Amino acid sequence: MRRSAQLPRAPPQGASISFPEYVLDHYDRLLELSLEHLAVVLAGLLVGSVVGLALGMAVHRTPRARSAAVHVCGLILTVPSLAMYALLLALLGTIGTLPVIVALALYSLLPIVRNTVTGLNGVDPAVVEAAQGVGMGRWRRLVSIELPLAWPVVVTGVRVSAVLLVGVAALGPIIGGPGLGELIFSGLRVITSPNAVNLALMGTLGVVLVGMLLDGAFLVLTRVTTSRGVR
Repeated sequence: MRRSAQLPRAPPQGASISFPEYVLDHYDRLLELSLEHLAVVLAGLLVGSVVGLALGMAVHRTPRARSAAVHVCGLILTVPSLAMYALLLALLGTIGTLPVIVALALYSLLPIVRNTVTGLNGVDPAVVEAAQGVGMGRWRRLVSIELPLAWPVVVTGVRVSAVLLVGVAALGPIIGGPGLGELIFSGLRVITSPNAVNLALMGTLGVVLVGMLLDGAFLVLTRVTTSRGVR
C-alpha cells in the first residue's frame, strides 16, 4: 500500500519493549494516522449529514415515504463493512480514500434520517400552526421554526453516526484508505514478532480515543448550538 514502508517496525526477536515505551517511540506516527482517521470520518459524516438531513426533512410528513426511507437506510446498515468496501471498490473502480468516504456516508444515514424525522414530528403542532397563521411558507417554516426546535434530536443522530463511523473507518486500509487501521493490520501481519501486539494495540486504542474525542465534541456542539429555551 501507499505507506507500508513508513509503518512502525517491530524490533528484532528478543527486543520486545513495554507498550508505553512503544507508544512514545512511535507517537508521531500515531498522531499522524489519528488525524487521518478523524479527517476521513468527518468527511464521510459531512456527506451523510447533508444527505440524511435533506432526506429526513423531505419525507417526515409523508408516512409511506418516511417508512421507506428509514427501511432502506436500515438495510444499508446491515451490510457488513468488508462487503460494502468490496462492492464500492467494484462500482467506483478505484482504491483509496474515495470508497471509504462513500461507505462511511452510507453507514451514517440511518441514525441521521431517523432522528431528523423523529425530531421534526415531535415539534408541537400548535407552534407549526402559529407559524403558518402568520404567513410562513412550508420550507421557511421548516427551516426557521421546526428544525431549530428539533435540533437537539437531530444532532444526537449525527453524534451516534460519528461514533459508529470511527469503527467502520478502521477497516478502510483494506482498500488503501487512510487511518489507524494501518497499525492494526500491520500488527496482525507480523503477529509472531515481539511487538506485534503493541503495534495492533496502539492502533486499537487510537480508534477508541478518536471515538471518545468525537463523542465529547458532539456533546459540546449540542449544548452550544441549542438555544436555552429548547434544552
